[in-house]
Formats: sequence, structure tokens, C-alpha cells
Amino acid sequence: MEYFAAIFLVIVITILFRILYVILKIITSECYFIAQKPSLKTIVCIGSGGHTTELLRIISSLNTKKFSPRLYILADNDVNSEVKIHKLENEVTTYTLSRIPRSRKVKQTYLSSVFSTLYATLCTIPAVYNFKPDIILCNGPGTCIPVCAVAFILRCLFLIDCRIIFIESLCRVRTLSLSGKILQYFADIFIVQWPQLRDVCYRAKYFGRLT
Repeated sequence: MEYFAAIFLVIVITILFRILYVILKIITSECYFIAQKPSLKTIVCIGSGGHTTELLRIISSLNTKKFSPRLYILADNDVNSEVKIHKLENEVTTYTLSRIPRSRKVKQTYLSSVFSTLYATLCTIPAVYNFKPDIILCNGPGTCIPVCAVAFILRCLFLIDCRIIFIESLCRVRTLSLSGKILQYFADIFIVQWPQLRDVCYRAKYFGRLT
């Protein structure tokens, strides 16, 4: 019994050290591989409404050949965003869609959203693992939390080598969104669109308005 307890303790310590190492690397490293790689398998986390419009505008300004192929992940009941995605891509064959349960619905309590987010996270694992993205692009919707959580866990387990790029929504002028508050510790690149937010998040990179 003591032998198995010792093995379990070693495994737990090893996992904790790996998590701390990845977080330290995220905080201290620059994503030079983005410029070095000729193409990047890209996951785009789509929210709804303004989040969708804002992120798709950013996608439209990117070099689509470099950020290709693209996997759009959106909530299972988000019909409007799917229409906008197809309109943007204009039937290009280098993109696919994947749907996951919504992490938190409108007016849903924070306590119950914990369980719905865990369920969404479990449902996200196959999509992220099978696609094996190089980067994830997101701008604050609740949908991005399960996706980024799965990517971080799989990175810690050496199953994928993915970087998270978080772009705080344009509507966030002085305070971070809930997603931003969480992902400021896990996103490899954290971008804000207002200079005031550089004082809120020490890791923030300010490039002005992107949309």
C-alpha cells in the first residue's frame, strides 16, 4: 500500500511541476513560432452576437493561407454565427465547424454554470485533440473557456503543442471580461484594444483597435 501511495505521490508532483512549467513558459516566452511556421492549424472560438462580428472582422484581415486549416468552434444553438462564418469563408474548403454545448446561458446562475462548463469541456476534448491546433484565437465569449482549458491540459500532457491568443473585446475599456480575467494566466498572447487595460493586466499587449 505504501508503495502505491509513493507512486501516486510522485505522479501528482510530476503533474504539478509540469503545469507550473507550462504556466511559467506562457508568462515568460514569446510566440516566435507564429512567424516561423508557413501555416498554422487554427481554432477560432466563436461566441455570439457582437463577439462573433468582432472576431470575424479580425479573421477577415488575416492571411488565410497562413492560418489554415481553420476549425470554428461555436455553441450548439448558435445559428446566426454559422451563417456569418459561411458568408465570410465564401465556401472555401479549408475550414470546418464543430459545435459544443454552451458553457453559460443568458441569466444562468454562476453556480449552475460551473457544471455546464465542465460538461462543455468534456464535449470539447475530441474536437481539440483530433484537430491538434497550433493556435487558438478567441475574444472573450464563454465558449472559449472549455476550448482553452482542454488545449492547456493537452499541452501539459504532451499531446498537443498549442498557443492561445486572447483578444479582449473592444467593448472592454477599463475592466477585463470574466474570460479575460481567467485567461490572462493561460493565454500565450493577451491583447487589449484600449490603453487603460494595460494597467489592469500586466501581460497585456496594446496594438490599438483591431476592428
